[in-house]
Amino acid sequence: MIRLTDRGHVYALFAIVVLATALGSLTQTVMNSMLGGVEADFGVDAAVGQWLTTAYMLVLGVTVPAVTWLAQRLPMRRLVFLALGIFVAGAVVSGAAPSFGVLLAGRVLQAVAAGITLPVLQSIAMTRFPPGQNATAMGIAGIAMGFAPNIGPLIGGALVDSLGWRSFYAILLGILATLVLATALTVPRGEAPTRDARLDARSLLLSTLGFGGLLLGFSEASTLGLSHPLVWAAVAVGAACLGLFVRRQRRVDDPLIDLRIFESRRFRASFAAQNLLFASFMGITLIVPLFVVGLQGGTALEAGIVFIPATIMALVCNPLAGFLADRVGVRPVTVVSAVLLAAGSVAMAFMDEATPLWAMTLMQTVRGLGVSSLIGPYASWGLSKLPRAIVMDGSAFFATARQACASLGTAAMVLLITTAGSLGAAPALGYQLAFGLSAALAVAVLAVTLAKVR
Repeated sequence: MIRLTDRGHVYALFAIVVLATALGSLTQTVMNSMLGGVEADFGVDAAVGQWLTTAYMLVLGVTVPAVTWLAQRLPMRRLVFLALGIFVAGAVVSGAAPSFGVLLAGRVLQAVAAGITLPVLQSIAMTRFPPGQNATAMGIAGIAMGFAPNIGPLIGGALVDSLGWRSFYAILLGILATLVLATALTVPRGEAPTRDARLDARSLLLSTLGFGGLLLGFSEASTLGLSHPLVWAAVAVGAACLGLFVRRQRRVDDPLIDLRIFESRRFRASFAAQNLLFASFMGITLIVPLFVVGLQGGTALEAGIVFIPATIMALVCNPLAGFLADRVGVRPVTVVSAVLLAAGSVAMAFMDEATPLWAMTLMQTVRGLGVSSLIGPYASWGLSKLPRAIVMDGSAFFATARQACASLGTAAMVLLITTAGSLGAAPALGYQLAFGLSAALAVAVLAVTLAKVR
């Protein structure tokens, strides 16, 4: 064990979990641009190949709520080792996969690991940093949640065209091995917060069916349509089980998610704003490439260029926004950021076939600056008034609900495009409606910010 000060141990732990979470976010999106190579190698069609991304999203969403119980039973060092160990196993299985089914199993393991690290990261930022540094820490954490997934498709495309898709997992293993070694050397042993915490199996089942059903239904709605039985059944089962889950959490002694989190006014406002934010911006990462390639006849490279400035600037804006929120207060930071988000989003709703690439890139950059500057300050502000014992519960519920809302927003945007096309509308109209929905959600974020953040 390397001798560090107490603060040094916290910084080391935080850096390790930030990198692990960034790898999880990167792994989630990197497959988007490698699907063609995977499908060709295993002889599967696009509908089957898409399950590599759908399954990852589903497993990530249903894993996160269970982390609250794990955090009560395991010391932080062991919890980090568990996440890294599962991640390593997933990378090995995926990299050496002899068939599509084995690769899918590896993706499931990776999603479980990512589901563990995400709420742990936010909990560390809120409970192990001194007051006045929480928003800064959460801003740094935002790099893992914002920058990493955006750069994933670019990395995947570069690797699949040069070294093949398996090379990503070889690189991933090298980084993970370094993180395992760093954890062994710098993270001290400690006691678990509550060794007798009991896992309520019925809550876990209801959570899995609830969030899993909603995520499955929302993700399939964009391809199968709202009228498809699978979509309706999944959403109906998910909503019913989620209602039963919430009811049960209020009645059992050991809830999977302590719903006292909603007694905090800040948490409720932040919860609403973050869900609107993720519903607004995640779908754009899919709609913009469809717009550039499908409507304007551009190339995949040109579609990628639209995101590059905002993605690069997120490296600076995420921590800077957190730092400013700690220094001047969260309201001015979030108001300015929400105005940027709304302005860029509304401008994009008026794009058509003739919109030049530079103008689209400028609008997305303004929009992206708003997104990257909102995530950290809003998360830290929303969690800041929760009792320390239930910060992990708040973080876990944040992460799971955001995932469902991101899927819902994306499905709704794709559905608007396909519906407009089926009705014979002008080619640009469906995209304008999709961008308009994103703009409406962004304006709603601004409204919540102006009304609730003090």
